[in-house]
Amino acid sequence: MTTFFTSAEVRNAVELLASRSLIRLVTEIDDNGAIPPRRLAGTLPDLSSHQLRRAAEAARAHGLVRTAPGAGLELTESGSELADLYDAAARWARRHAYPAPVCEFSSRVRHVLDLLAPSLATERADGLPQRAAAARLPSDEAEADLVRPRILLIQWLAGNPQITQVSEPEPAA
Repeated sequence: MTTFFTSAEVRNAVELLASRSLIRLVTEIDDNGAIPPRRLAGTLPDLSSHQLRRAAEAARAHGLVRTAPGAGLELTESGSELADLYDAAARWARRHAYPAPVCEFSSRVRHVLDLLAPSLATERADGLPQRAAAARLPSDEAEADLVRPRILLIQWLAGNPQITQVSEPEPAA
């Protein structure tokens, strides 16, 4: 599968997907099921109400969660696939002690997404497509193992193009 994105699209997607609060929200729902709206703060007490609100709004806006009557926030199919991507990224990071031997789940996922981002961008200074070189990894085995998370990310982004959309700045009044 060959799908490439512009640098701006990759930057936009990784900025959203690597958000600690979004990672926490998606993985919590994936691991434990729907979260009633009034239980959100109690379920994720390490996040401020502002972080929770922004994560829930972003997740709804991008089709990752929906509100199920009587159940609360639940993952959509897209959200469930994102949780699988997060799991694959964290497994790779744990196996290769990346970025450190001891690290929290969301940090591992953020670092792997940051590591994968350059290999997804295709834009050169002249605007022509070019496959970006991957960052230097500790071993050839780590590079080979990174193929699965990279493929999952490419497939997920291809199936969720709304994530790569770059917002145009509003014109000045």
